[in-house]
Amino acid sequence: MTGENLKRTPFYQYHVAANAKMVPFAGFEMPVQYPTGITREHEIVRSDVGVFDVTHMGEFEVSGPDRNAFVNRLTCNDVATLEEGQAQYSALLTAEGTFIDDCLVYRFEDRLMLVVNAANLKKDWDHVVSRKAGINVRLKDISDEVALLAVQGPKSEDLIASTTSTDVSKIGYYRFETGQVAGTDCFISRTGYTGEDGFELYFRPKGAEAVWNAVVGEGRGRPVGLGARDSLRLEMGYPLYGSDIDDTTNPYEAGLGWIVKLNKGAPFGGKGVLQQIKGSGGANRRLVGYVVSQKGAIPRHGYDVYLASHKVDIVRSGGFSPSLKQAIGTTYVPTHSAKPGTKIEIDCRGKQVEAEVVKMPFYKDGSVKYDKK
Repeated sequence: MTGENLKRTPFYQYHVAANAKMVPFAGFEMPVQYPTGITREHEIVRSDVGVFDVTHMGEFEVSGPDRNAFVNRLTCNDVATLEEGQAQYSALLTAEGTFIDDCLVYRFEDRLMLVVNAANLKKDWDHVVSRKAGINVRLKDISDEVALLAVQGPKSEDLIASTTSTDVSKIGYYRFETGQVAGTDCFISRTGYTGEDGFELYFRPKGAEAVWNAVVGEGRGRPVGLGARDSLRLEMGYPLYGSDIDDTTNPYEAGLGWIVKLNKGAPFGGKGVLQQIKGSGGANRRLVGYVVSQKGAIPRHGYDVYLASHKVDIVRSGGFSPSLKQAIGTTYVPTHSAKPGTKIEIDCRGKQVEAEVVKMPFYKDGSVKYDKK
C-alpha cells in the first residue's frame, strides 16, 4: 500500500510529535521506534513501563444464543472452560490443522470477542463468516471501533492503578474487568506479549487523547514501537504469525499443543489431522530456540539452517537480544534433534555460523504474574 492508502490509528499525531520513525505495517502507518532507539525502549519495558499502540489489531464480536458453541467450532482451544471476565490464547486452523492465525478469545456475559493479527484481518474475517452456516450467532467486525494500548512493564500495575477506580491488583493473568481509565469507558485486560506484567486497554477511539495522556509522559510510561515489541516477544519465545507459525505449521510442531483440545466435543478445523498426528507419536519436527555465541553474527528471518550439513529449515525469528546481549532465534528441526545442546549451523550471508539449541524462553526474569488469581 502507498502512504496515501495507509490507515492511521487515533494516536498517530502523538507518534509524529514524539519524532517516531513511521513505517507501513499491516495496512497502517505505525511507529517502529522513537529517537531513544529500540534497545533503550526494550530496556524501559523490562525495568519500568512502556506503552505500545496496538490499535492495528483486529477485533471480531460474536453474540447470539449459540455464540459459545460457534467459537468452540471455530477455534482449537476450549471456550467452555472460560469464565466471564477471562481471556484465552487460541487459534483458527485450516482443514489440514495448520494456522490461519493465532488469536485471543475474551468471554463477556453476553458475547465473545476474538482479537486477531492485523495482517490477517480480512482472511480471518472471511474464515469466521464462512463457518457461520445456520448457527444462531451475530458476527461483527468492530476493528475500526476499537483503540488499543498495551501498557507493559514491572511498574505497569502502579501506573494503571493511578488512572482508574478499578482495583487492578485483583485482575488475574488473562483476566479482565470493565471500568474507566482517565474517565474513558474501557475494559482492562491483564495480558501481554513481552514477558512483563502488563495490561491492554480497549476503548473507543474518541477516548484516545485522555487515555494516552494518562499513561504516557513524565513520571508515567514511555512510548515504545514495534521494533522493541518484536525483540521483547522473541526473548520470551512467543510465536509470531508469518515467522514462527503460518499455514504450513501446526500447533504440535510449534510447541503449542496445549491449546489443542481434541476432547472438547466440537469439530473444529483440522481436528482429524491433529488426532492422527498425536496418535502416531507426535510431530516430526519441532520449533526450537537457539543462541549464537559468535559476536557480530545475527541470523535473520529467512537464513538457511543446517543440521549435520543438511538443510532442515530457515530462521523463523532472529535478532539480537538486548537483555542477554547475544543473538537468538527460532527454527524448526527434526524432533529427534530438538534437545537443548544440539548444534546447528546457519548460513549468514554466505558465512556458516554455529548455534546451539536451548530451552525457551530465552529470558526468564520477566515480571509477568502467571499465578495471579
